Amino acid sequence: MRVDTLTSIKVFRQVVESGSFVAAADRMDLSTAMVSKHVAYVEKRLGVRLLNRNSRTLSLTEAGSVYFDRCKTILEDLEATELELGSLGTAPRGTVRVTCPSWFARQRLADSLAEFRRRYPEIVIDVSFEDRRVDLVEEGYDLALRVTRESSLTAGLIARPLRPVPFFVGASLEYLKRHGTPKSPEELAHHDFVAVGNIDSLSFTGPAGAIEVPLRVVMRYRSVGGVAHAAAAGIGLAPLPDILFEEPTFQGVLTPILTDYPLAEPTLYAVYVSRRHLPLKIRAFIDFLVEASATTPVRKLAAAR
Repeated sequence: MRVDTLTSIKVFRQVVESGSFVAAADRMDLSTAMVSKHVAYVEKRLGVRLLNRNSRTLSLTEAGSVYFDRCKTILEDLEATELELGSLGTAPRGTVRVTCPSWFARQRLADSLAEFRRRYPEIVIDVSFEDRRVDLVEEGYDLALRVTRESSLTAGLIARPLRPVPFFVGASLEYLKRHGTPKSPEELAHHDFVAVGNIDSLSFTGPAGAIEVPLRVVMRYRSVGGVAHAAAAGIGLAPLPDILFEEPTFQGVLTPILTDYPLAEPTLYAVYVSRRHLPLKIRAFIDFLVEASATTPVRKLAAAR
C-alpha cells in the first residue's frame, strides 16, 4: 500500500481526538483496518511507538503526546493557510454581526460605516446596541466593540486595542450655577453624582500622582447615554466619554470640568473569538476599524471655569 504521509498524520490526529480507531474510521469514512495501517505507517516511519493500546483503552506515549501537539499545530496552520489563499482574489462578502454600547449610536459611527460600505459593498454590518456584556459564541456575534480596561477583558477572547477613550467629569450648566464649579478632584466628594453601573469612586491623575475620590452617588444608570441625560437634567455630576459633549443634544447644556485632571481612561477594543480561520469579511472589518481609529483626531475640550 502506498501511503500518503499527510493523510496518515490526519488519521493519527483523528484517532487521538476521537479516542478510538473505530470512531476515527467512522468520522473519516475509512475502514478500521485502514486507520490502523495509517497509524502503523507513522510509527514505523518515525521509529517510535505513539500509542499504547489494548482492547479497551487508548493512550498516548510520551513521544506520541509530543508528536500529537506538533501535528495539531501544523494541520491547523495548513487549514488556515488554505482558507486564506482560497479567499484571495474574491471580494469579502456576507454579514458581520457586531455588538457595541448604546452610546455608540451616533453620527460618527454612521459616517464610518458609510465609508466601510463604499469599500465593501458586499458586506452587511448587523449592529446591536447593548449595554451589557454579551457572550459572543452563545449569542452568535462575530465581534464586539468594548470600552474597558485591560484587566476587565474576558479571558479566552482576542482583544485588539483600537484607541483610548477619554472620559471627563461632566455637569449641566444649571447644576454648576446652583452648586458652583469644583476646582479640584477632592471637591467632588461634596457633590451629587450619577454613576454608571456600580462605580463608587473615580481615579484621577494630578501633578502629585493618582487621586482616588469617593463619590456621593444619588442615582445609577446601566447605560452611559442614560447617565448623560441625567446629568443634563441637573441631577448631579457624571463621568462621560468626550464624544458626548459634542452631541447636539448636549451642546450648551453639558460641559466638562477639571480637564487638567484626566480620568484613568479605558480603551476601545475590537473583541472576537479566534485569530484562526478568521473569515475575510471579519478581517476586513477589523482592519478598517484599526485604520479609522488611527486617524481619529484627539479633541481638546474646554472646561467650565
